[in-house]
Amino acid sequence: MTAKSNSNSKGEKLLTAAECAASIGLTVRALRLYEARGLLTPQRTEKNWRLYGASEIARLSEILVLKQLGLSLTSIVELLVNQDSRFDELLAVQQASLTERRNQMEQSLRLVTTLREKAARGEVLSVEDLLKLAKETQMSDTTSEAMAWKRYEQARPRVEIPADLETMTDYVGSYLFDDGLAARISEDEGRLFVQMVGQPPVELYAEARDRFFLKVVPAQVTFTRAAGGSVEALILHQGGFEKRADRAGSGDFEAAEAALAERVRRKQSMPGSEDLLRRVIAEHRAGKPDYDQMSEPLAQLAREQLPVIVPELERLGEVQTITFKGVGPDGFDVYDVRFENGNLEWGLCQATDGIISGLYLRQTP
Repeated sequence: MTAKSNSNSKGEKLLTAAECAASIGLTVRALRLYEARGLLTPQRTEKNWRLYGASEIARLSEILVLKQLGLSLTSIVELLVNQDSRFDELLAVQQASLTERRNQMEQSLRLVTTLREKAARGEVLSVEDLLKLAKETQMSDTTSEAMAWKRYEQARPRVEIPADLETMTDYVGSYLFDDGLAARISEDEGRLFVQMVGQPPVELYAEARDRFFLKVVPAQVTFTRAAGGSVEALILHQGGFEKRADRAGSGDFEAAEAALAERVRRKQSMPGSEDLLRRVIAEHRAGKPDYDQMSEPLAQLAREQLPVIVPELERLGEVQTITFKGVGPDGFDVYDVRFENGNLEWGLCQATDGIISGLYLRQTP
């Protein structure tokens, strides 16, 4: 039997186990293992021979990519068994991982080139130079790959279970993240909600004890308890990252919302906001953003979008004017930036420690 002679009623080409394994570079034994773990369900001939078509090979691709991202077979089983194929999501995760890897390599190459040029001029490398080199050396593909599979795990379909009404009030209260951002957990008629400052409340759905998920975005919230059983913190799982927020005082969220409302009313930008934006634009035009001055999620997003942003800023040309427009309801300082060849609206948000926690740009008339 050959690959050419195998097809189903739709005319789809089918491969035997041996042909499939040889084409991909696996062993038939590996295919049998994935089948035994419930990851693969090959089609069968009348003689009970296993055949692999597009859907089986797509699922096999999911398995192999997740293995490449560092997941154990047990973790892959938890993610994929009894779940529909989400091949497009997997491609997006793989694209993000490869983009991050490419950007990291380009950044490392620029640093090494700069240091070699400095050494060639007879200059002594400073402690700062060596620290940067050590940091780049330590960063490896495993960082971006771990983040990629976390994104994939966070995006998988969740199964809702009935919420435990007796423990619902355990979670209610204010929480503070390290960057100063505040969140509030509230309960209303047996339903739980999470709200970030400047945003509307969003319902949380239970998937296990102390574990909830959102339906509006691929994100989850896990509550952690102290030794005595009381809830001491929440962890937000989103975008491949995990951010911890410790329980705060009862009025901390309301105070943060009041402060934001006052900034919006007075159109009061954060101190040094315009100078910071000018620096951010200049760094992006040069293809060298200062990721250390960004929160981790923003730095990751900036790395992924850099190949798109750099040519766009080159097309727009030099900055002509920057005009402050006001403060958005989400706390972003909003600016109209006029370039030689067009306009962009930029939004910039800073954490309490001065780190840039949010950044966006979009076309304006």
